[in-house]
Amino acid sequence: MTSLYDRDTRALSRLQKLRFFPLAVTGGAGSYLIAEDGRRILDFSASWGAVSLGHSHPAIRAAVDAALANQAGASTLSAANQPAVTLAERLLELIPGDGERRVWLGHSGSDANETVARAVTAATGRPRILSFAGAYHGGTAGSMAISAHSVQQHAEKAPGLHVIPYPDPYRPYQGDPACGGILDDLARAFRGDCPAAEVAALFIEPIQSDGGLIVPPPGFLRRLVELCRGHGILIVSDEVKVGMGRTGRFTCIEHEDVRPDITVLGKGLGGGLPLSAVVGPAAILDYAPSFAMQTLHGNPVCAAAGLAVLATLESEHLMANAARVGEHLRAALRDLAGRRALIGDVRGRGLAIGVELVADRRARTPAAKEAAKTVFRACELGLVLYYVGMNSNVLEMTPPLTLSAAEADAAVAILDRALGDVAAGRVADAAVAGFEGW
Repeated sequence: MTSLYDRDTRALSRLQKLRFFPLAVTGGAGSYLIAEDGRRILDFSASWGAVSLGHSHPAIRAAVDAALANQAGASTLSAANQPAVTLAERLLELIPGDGERRVWLGHSGSDANETVARAVTAATGRPRILSFAGAYHGGTAGSMAISAHSVQQHAEKAPGLHVIPYPDPYRPYQGDPACGGILDDLARAFRGDCPAAEVAALFIEPIQSDGGLIVPPPGFLRRLVELCRGHGILIVSDEVKVGMGRTGRFTCIEHEDVRPDITVLGKGLGGGLPLSAVVGPAAILDYAPSFAMQTLHGNPVCAAAGLAVLATLESEHLMANAARVGEHLRAALRDLAGRRALIGDVRGRGLAIGVELVADRRARTPAAKEAAKTVFRACELGLVLYYVGMNSNVLEMTPPLTLSAAEADAAVAILDRALGDVAAGRVADAAVAGFEGW
């Protein structure tokens, strides 16, 4: 019998795949996936953070069933529907802001970030965007145009894009852990080749996710925002992967004592269904009718799932759980680092955690091949996680927010064994040869 993975290979386009190992799943419950061979596999990715409440959560199932039982159309394009309106109203309550504001609903972080980039430049008349090196704001043409990740070197960039280094305490800019030189360089650029009066917005990832799960040094983002605000530049917080309670607060930027002008949500907002949102000033999001629309935007079934996610975050105290279990997990990973020389750094907030693998701790040489082998072996042993980063050497952990401490411990035990097998040369180069990863 042909395996599900082989059928996938023959039927589905490579253009939409990012594969690290030959995993095929037939179901899931909570923090576990069910593989085609019947194994229960602990899911430490949650589909890149999208399955925020875990697999098959009863609140999502009930909300989707109710929305489909009395379906209010399929869109907010040419008619209002109650789930979409209620979701927008709830997001306006949860995300603070000044003045008149609106919510734009989409399918993914990609279309949301593209919409923001188009809207801020059109509404302000300023043609430039500020972004970080390593930033991954999506996979559409418009979102790639304002990103600066190494995997998107093929993509055409926005003509006015100005890229600045992301502040990385583990690999500090100019040797300064506070990375103050980045701010000095930007201030000079504002007086030179990137006039501040031409910049519409600064796009921030409060933790740079696909760039390597990098947590900026304390106070850096606040100082950067102050510099930009002094020139009338809008602040956009891309919370697609690290928002929605994942870091212990509803939005990750709350840790930075910064209130953005525009907040972008995705992934976990839909609990596994395609849903994104932008919350921002009416002057931007009401700029022009039909400016950023797709037929299924504001889909009532997806919006109902989003409402269920928001309600469950509160009723099951999942933000507090993310903070508590995340702290427990990071402590266990730091202990593991004491036994496994491949681990150079453990970082993160809540349940957004990065483990950087290095071939040499003193030189901090990225261990890309070892990262590929580690995630491959971990999957064989019953743990799903992927690697990210500009050097493809950071293990990314974004499990469901329902994760328990016992599940966290089980994952660390599997990772310990996987790292040991890689260090001992028990994972062949040929095993990972067909999986490109990042």
